[in-house]
Amino acid sequence: MTAEPRTDVPTDVPTDVPTDIQANIDRYWSGRAASYDDYQQRPERLPLDLAAWGEIWSAALPPAPAEVLDVGTGSGYVALLLADLGHDVTATDLADGMLERARAHAARAARAPRFLRGDAVAPDFPDASFDAVTNRYLMWTLREPHRALAAWRRVLRPGGVLALVDSTWFPEGLHVDTSEDFVRWYDDTVRAALPLAAARSIEETRDLVVAAGFRDVTVTPLTSVLELDREHGVAPDHEVQLQYLVRGVAGD
Repeated sequence: MTAEPRTDVPTDVPTDVPTDIQANIDRYWSGRAASYDDYQQRPERLPLDLAAWGEIWSAALPPAPAEVLDVGTGSGYVALLLADLGHDVTATDLADGMLERARAHAARAARAPRFLRGDAVAPDFPDASFDAVTNRYLMWTLREPHRALAAWRRVLRPGGVLALVDSTWFPEGLHVDTSEDFVRWYDDTVRAALPLAAARSIEETRDLVVAAGFRDVTVTPLTSVLELDREHGVAPDHEVQLQYLVRGVAGD
């Protein structure tokens, strides 16, 4: 059975969201949705990516079918892949442009996730609703990661898995070698609200996962993705660099 959101709070109106910070982030990613999604769907690389990421997520998550919450889903790449792997997936985001793309993909999918508008920091689901919580490329742009991790642990069942992927994208700061549009929306106020944005080591993310009470926390370098990036290149304004899977288990 797929977990249902609480009915006492409207799912399309997230509460307790700092509007100036999160609205800027959402505007940026809504504006980027088309180009971001098109890049991920490039036909010359897509089968290779799906194979590599399929192995990564299959190794990290419980056996299918598991009930999975994908937070900060963007255009739904991970959510759709996990659904194809046999999982029952609920996915949330606050960027309407990204959700529009995700739902368009879902309409063509044989096994579709459920895409909802929702805040990754405060997922609106009952306790112990999911077997796994996932996200990719979210932690660096996440406000209040300590609060988000506590919430993810809350919605996980005992023994449930947290699996997240990220890297150290901006070790010199978000203002360095980025587009004008990025600098406009990721302004000083936003940058100051994102503790992991300029992280110099993935250990900073790992340490927050441990502090949130997850056990058996591991960090796995994703060398298969690195090899694909070296062979095929990366998106404009990006550099080839190693990504990591951080995995933890929710206690009783």
